[in-house]
Amino acid sequence: MAVPDPGGGERTWDRLWELHAASNEANPAQAFRRRLIRRLLEAGEAGPGARILDVGCGTGVLLAHLADRFEGAAFAGIDLSRRGIEAAQKKMPGALLVQGDLEASGPPRELAGWATDAVCSEVLEHVDDEAGLLANVAACMGPGARLIVTVPGGPMSAFDRHLGHRRHYTRDGLRQILEGAGFRVETAVAAGFPAFNLYRMAVLLRGDRLIDDVSGTSGPLARSAMALFGWLLRLPSVPTPWGWQIAAVARLKDAV
Repeated sequence: MAVPDPGGGERTWDRLWELHAASNEANPAQAFRRRLIRRLLEAGEAGPGARILDVGCGTGVLLAHLADRFEGAAFAGIDLSRRGIEAAQKKMPGALLVQGDLEASGPPRELAGWATDAVCSEVLEHVDDEAGLLANVAACMGPGARLIVTVPGGPMSAFDRHLGHRRHYTRDGLRQILEGAGFRVETAVAAGFPAFNLYRMAVLLRGDRLIDDVSGTSGPLARSAMALFGWLLRLPSVPTPWGWQIAAVARLKDAV
């Protein structure tokens, strides 16, 4: 399978969601990431009255997961892909969902200053201008709002390159990027050791073959592997600096 041009914008992302939406929803690493984001939101006491924005919301899987757990909160999402927004709208008919490119321009009027909690999950590795994107995310946040960021760590796989990853991160590297963009980092973690690292090693070893494994409906090998890692990734993680899922919670430096 040809690798889509990562610079192809909306059309590339429409094609990627067409190929991988089903496997993305079943992916145990995505489920692990959703649980991590939920715990970080809960630690900040997000509750009724919260306004939670998902930057790069894709097909709305994370938004739907959070909506089941934060009763009384309002939800919004923004994504470059028209196909992603259409799929998200079916999952979240009551959410404010906008097709747009926060790397290229400021927030749409309806999202300016809107969020009490913003999530930017697995987005920064796809963009050229991290600081510009984060500045535009900040413009979507109200006074005192929190930003939760997740990015990939560890080596880059063939599938990561297929998805358009420019770079991977360390915990300290993510902290530096956020602080350089005007945020005060409250916590930064390298999560997932050892199970998440084992999953990522399996992805690395599978190489280019994984692209076909997860395109459209997953085959029996991919389903079996995802079931195994789905169980492993529910086991408690060991707090170490070695996890390959990098996450941080931050606020704007001038926030009270």
